[in-house]
This record gives sequence, structure tokens and C-alpha cells, in this order.
Amino acid sequence: MRYGRLIAGLAALASLVGASSIALVYLVPSPPFRITIATGGKGTTFNYFGERYRARFARAGIELNVRETNGALENVRLLRDSNSKVQIAFSTGGISNSTETPDVWSMGLITNVPFWIFYPSSQSLESLTQLKGKRIAVGPEGSGARYVAERVLSRANIDSKTATLLPLAGDSAVEALNKDAADAVLLVGGSDAPSIESLLNNPKVRLMNFSSADAFVRVFPDLVRLVLPKGVVRLDPLVPPDDITLVGTTANVLIRDDLHPVIIQLLAQTLKEVHSGPGLFQRSGEFPSINDPEYAVSPVAIEYYRNGPSLLLRYLPLWMTTYVQRIIAFAVATLAIFFPVFGFAPRLYGWFVRQRFRQLYQRLRVIESSLQAKLTPADVEALQAELNDIERATMTAPMRHSDLYFMLRYHLDQIRSRLIEASHGIAMTQNIEPINVKPTVSE
Repeated sequence: MRYGRLIAGLAALASLVGASSIALVYLVPSPPFRITIATGGKGTTFNYFGERYRARFARAGIELNVRETNGALENVRLLRDSNSKVQIAFSTGGISNSTETPDVWSMGLITNVPFWIFYPSSQSLESLTQLKGKRIAVGPEGSGARYVAERVLSRANIDSKTATLLPLAGDSAVEALNKDAADAVLLVGGSDAPSIESLLNNPKVRLMNFSSADAFVRVFPDLVRLVLPKGVVRLDPLVPPDDITLVGTTANVLIRDDLHPVIIQLLAQTLKEVHSGPGLFQRSGEFPSINDPEYAVSPVAIEYYRNGPSLLLRYLPLWMTTYVQRIIAFAVATLAIFFPVFGFAPRLYGWFVRQRFRQLYQRLRVIESSLQAKLTPADVEALQAELNDIERATMTAPMRHSDLYFMLRYHLDQIRSRLIEASHGIAMTQNIEPINVKPTVSE
């Protein structure tokens, strides 16, 4: 009996642990070890950042698949599509917002993104209107660069009817300009993008000055006025030779709202490492910024930017944090369950003990009621057997040193005495030997 109860208890414990483990796997799932980020074409700023992110993720044991795209417009579309497997994407201001994509969070703004218009240095272009009739590389149809270019050029009434808009971006746009296959290129990205960096250091091309930048930022609230200082690229010879006024927007990193919190923390750490330094168009510590006007910023990212990594990520490898979280969750859940149980257990045990003694008393009352009637020798023997059985049950009852136990023993002795008297009475009336009703169990 004892072994059976032990096995049943162990089985119940194993079932509880198994159910808890399954629940924790569901509630605290492991982070994925392969993530896809939508960036841009080769040579673009977003593709450059994506490669840097990939190196950082690899150090944490996470494979970051960099998916080249046509830019921000396609990136947002892929992020909306759960079948695309894209969970992280770059975007720029004016492309979309939380109302249009409610299942997307922002990781914050990461940098200012200037719009660059390069043209051959043999020419002199002082305004956008001079681009009419020219071949302008503006990016593929449906790309973020194309979207920006069409917004900017439209202020000068330049479109596919008044100019030749080439579907080239990044390295292909640079190549077209160098081979005289394009008269100008409009690129969207940071100065550290390979395509833009190569053109800034190319003496055969020139950067257009946006003399009407103030008007642009008034017409398009998501745009910002930027200045490329004289000589900031190179001092000898001076590049640029004068301050260049540009317009631009801000770039952000978007994520699906079901991205694992550990991956969000890793991504936030990566953004801090890559984007927090000074640059041509930003101060040190200005980015990443949680002041995204178009998207709600992930609470996990906000917590990281304000307070740094969690305690687990500071001291443990990324892959181990989930297992530790499960152990902590299991321990907390166990304590939450067992502390009330421990407080209630004594009362529950006491109730079971009283119930056990109550059942024995009920059996005693039956014997006591039987003693009120006229008994035969057979009745006395049956009552004796029942009394002995109750006495044996009493010896195995819990709390043998409690008041309940001694009271039961007292009433047992009282009933036995009455049964002995009944036995002697029958023996005298029927002239037979008295029936032995002595206890069969001794303490």
C-alpha cells in the first residue's frame, strides 16, 4: 500500500513537472536562430547596415539573412506579409505608419538619410529645374528611392514626361553615371554607403546644392534640412569645396510585433553599437532615438535604450537566457502554488484525520445501537468481530497521540465493557460459557 501511494505521488509529481514544462515552452519560447532582414540593393546604405548587423548577430550565435530588396516600399510590404518570413526591415519617413501597418513596431530612428543628387563635374546645375530633359537614375519602380525621387522632383515639375527616369540605384546607378549612361543620379542613404562614398571621392562628379531646402521641409513635414560642411569629406583637396545644403529624411528599423523579445534586445544592442556614434549629419548619442513620429516603438527596445541590457544578457550567452528564464518562471510558479498549499495543508490534513475518526465513530454507534436490542450468541460474536476490526483500524489511524485518538479509545473500552456484560447475561440465561470479547489488538 505504501509503495503504491509513493508511486502514485511520483507519477503525479512527474505529470505536474511535465505539464509545467510544456506550458513554459509555450509561454517562454526559445528565440529563433535564423532571422531575415529586408535591406536594399547592393551599395545602398540599408544593405551596408544589414551586413554590419549580420556580423553582430553572428557573434551572438544568430544567423541574420540579409535580403536585398528595392528599398523601403518593398521592405514594408514584405514586413506586412507573414509568408515572406521577413521579421526586420529598414524604412524611411513618409513611407508608412502604424495606422497602415498595425502589426509592426519600430525600433526607433537610426539615422538621418540625405537625398544626394550627383552629376558630372563638367556641368553646372544649381536648381532642380535644370534636370528637365536629362537621364536621371532614380531607382526601380516601387522602390523607396524611386518614391523619394518622385516626391522631390515633382516640386520642379519633373516626371517621366519631362525627363528620362532610369530604374537604377546603388552601384548600378554609380556605374551608369561613370559611363555617361546617366546625366544625374538621385541616391537616398548615408555617406557611409559604398555607392555614395565613391561618388563623394570621385573628382569627375559634383554634388548638387539644394538651395530651396527650406521650402522642401515646409512642404514635406517628414523631411529635414541638412548641411554637408566644407572639407568634411577630405581637406586636401577640399571635398566638398563649399558647404552643401541637402534635404533628407530619417530612417528607422521596423519589426513584426511577434518578434522574440530576446531578438529585440539583441537588435537594440546592435543599433546602439552601429548608430550611436557621431556622423556627418548627427551628433554622438543622437541615435537610435525612440521619437519615431510614425510608429509605436517596441517597449522592449525602449527599456533597453533607457536601462541597458537585462541582467541575464549582461552575464549569459544569448542562447542560455531563455532556459534561465524558464527555470525562474518555473520556480516562481512553483512557489506561487506551493506556498498557499503549505499554509492550507495542515488544515486539510486535520480535516482528513477528523473524517477518519468520524467514520470509526459511526461504526461504534451502530454497535452501541445493537446493544439496545436482545442479542443472541451469534449477534455477540458478530459485534465482537466488528469491534475488533474497529480497534485494528484505530491502531493504524493517524495522530495516535491526539485527543481524538484517546477519546476514541475510551469509547471503544466503554462499548467493549457493555458487550462483555451482554455476553455474561446471555450465558446466565442460557446456561452456556460466556463469549470471549477481549481485545485482539494490543498497543
